[in-house]
Amino acid sequence: MDLEFEHNTLGQRVLFAPGKAAEKLEAEVSRRGAHSIMLIASKAEIEIALGVSSAIEVALTYTDVAPHVPVEKAEKARAAAAEAGTDLLVCVGGGSTTGLAKAIALTSGLPIVAVPTTYAGSEATNVWGMTEASRKTTGVDDVVLPQTIIYDAELTYSLPAGLSMASGLNALAHCIDSMWAPGSDPINQALATEGIRALSQGLPRIKADPRDRKGREQALYGAYLSAVAFAAAGSGMHHKICHVLGGAYNLPHAETHAAVLPHVLAFNAPAAPEAVARIAAAFGAEAAVDGLNALQEAIDAPRALRDYGLAETSILEAVQLILPVVPPTNPRSVTQDALRQLLESAWAGTVPIR
Repeated sequence: MDLEFEHNTLGQRVLFAPGKAAEKLEAEVSRRGAHSIMLIASKAEIEIALGVSSAIEVALTYTDVAPHVPVEKAEKARAAAAEAGTDLLVCVGGGSTTGLAKAIALTSGLPIVAVPTTYAGSEATNVWGMTEASRKTTGVDDVVLPQTIIYDAELTYSLPAGLSMASGLNALAHCIDSMWAPGSDPINQALATEGIRALSQGLPRIKADPRDRKGREQALYGAYLSAVAFAAAGSGMHHKICHVLGGAYNLPHAETHAAVLPHVLAFNAPAAPEAVARIAAAFGAEAAVDGLNALQEAIDAPRALRDYGLAETSILEAVQLILPVVPPTNPRSVTQDALRQLLESAWAGTVPIR
């Protein structure tokens, strides 16, 4: 590969602090001189969020969070933030929670401190997404990039092993897509390679023992690297597929990524030998597809889109929605028939072969 490329690095303050999220958040709020804080967390994670924010004064606690950030919920949250005179957004949770904070920041310019409890990676990207009329729209704007991330592996203990696997595979999808997305370059490929290595080592440890802190730390580290790589490389074929499926059919985000990923990898592999060699090496496998298949089997990963709400009768419609948004830079040409076959395999949960 010729070393001629343009790479933009996003500026963030990143704190890894196992067991110290509350302490680090207090220091961050003090450092910023914030006075009117909006705490955002889902109802399911509000107790965690209250613990993390126990040392700071919160002006508004907001829990109306939903997957894929429906536009109407974004507008309500924006109005609530304005009414409270918010000067700092603190989001504690997964991708949906971070996504809502980003939706508020997009129109207000308010800074975000993100405290992730999953491996979604949204906290390390300048990508926002919202859903309206069953269609998901995404965009890129530096104003939505959280200015500080606080990673505390102990906060992910609340994520059950099954959801941890799906969330971790979502992060892995960021890594693999970064190998051939429109903005792919040697820097984000290197980050993605290390992200694959960390996630492929961390996730089996969590599967074996959900309280394994070292495994959780490796997964968080890998998730961060995956998101940084993805932010620079942009959305490849895999993410375009998953964004359409999530928005149009209300499929769960992480499980959709987990089920689709092996099929996109198997499809692109023959046309991207250098990328798949990197992926295989990161897995410690002879071939990239073999490495991903082995990991998915070891952690009992989500496999079939039919298990998560996609009707077989929706596949042809999904093909028509996805095909126009597949990046022209994808290493392999994507035809209507090839995309239909890929979605049929992901729907059924068949194991790809190399």
